[in-house]
Formats: sequence, structure tokens, C-alpha cells
Amino acid sequence: MHRLLFVLLSLTVSALDIGEKLPPMKGEFLTGRDATLPGAANGRPALIAVGFTYKSRFAVEEWVKRFRADFDREPGVTFYEVPMIGGMGVMGKWFINSGMKRGTPKANHENVITVYGGGAGEWKKRLGYREEDAAYLLLIDKTGAVAWKYTGLYDAAQYPALAAKVKALLP
Repeated sequence: MHRLLFVLLSLTVSALDIGEKLPPMKGEFLTGRDATLPGAANGRPALIAVGFTYKSRFAVEEWVKRFRADFDREPGVTFYEVPMIGGMGVMGKWFINSGMKRGTPKANHENVITVYGGGAGEWKKRLGYREEDAAYLLLIDKTGAVAWKYTGLYDAAQYPALAAKVKALLP
């Protein structure tokens, strides 16, 4: 029965396009509180940097580091790092979360949303998963609609397009 449900859900999930509303992405902040995007962004544009593998964290961190250098002091925009952890990683949740908490400044614990379990397959389809260790980036506007997207390692040539889009979304 579960396999049939998974197959049916897989058939209904398609890749997100620019202008589409972000479906609810549910997880948990590093603080332990439940988190759901786009609601957690509180009506602000937000960069959502998703990673599906341990190595993808390096790409996610590079994009977020550059983004924060430009927008950290801008209260009208926010960001979220979203590690999608499936498979056996679910069994190591406490260990994984402890490591992420140690490696993330406490002030940013509500900018990291861990998603454990079966949702990763659904999000792989939505984000057009094809590169294991890439960052999957979405910029959502204040309504939660996708305004920009990109997949890959940090690319200085691609960053200006993201920065320009963020500036255009600010009041």
C-alpha cells in the first residue's frame, strides 16, 4: 500500500517553475521548533539553499556565505539552509543535529531547517535533482512564489543575477 501511495505521489509532483508558489516544505529548525516554508519567511523574500548529500553542504554554505555578505544587514530578506536527510541518516538524527548545531552560530539556528525522512524524493523531483553534490537554490518572493532558481556549486558569474533579483524584490 505504501509503495502504491509513493508511486501515485511521484506521478503528481513536478518541477517548480518561476512564478509558482512554493509547496509547504516542513522540517525542524536547529532550535528544535517545527518549521514550514514559505511561512517561516514571514512575508519576506528568502533564499532557500537545499542540499541532498553531505558534500552538498559545501556548495550550500558557499552560496549562503556570499548571500549573507550582501544581505545579512537587510531585515527585508532572509535565508534558509535546508539539508534533506533521508535513508539511514534518519536514524542518526540526534548525532547529525548536534554536529550542525556545533557548526552553526547560535544566532543562525533558525536559518537552518532539517528535513528528515521520505520528503527528499518529492523535493528532488520539484528541484529537478541531477547533481548529487550541488546546491539547489530557490529565491521566493514575499508571497512564497519562486522568483529565481539555480542548481550548482557556487558560481561568481551566476551570483549577480541572484543579487539583482533580491534587490528588485525589496521594498
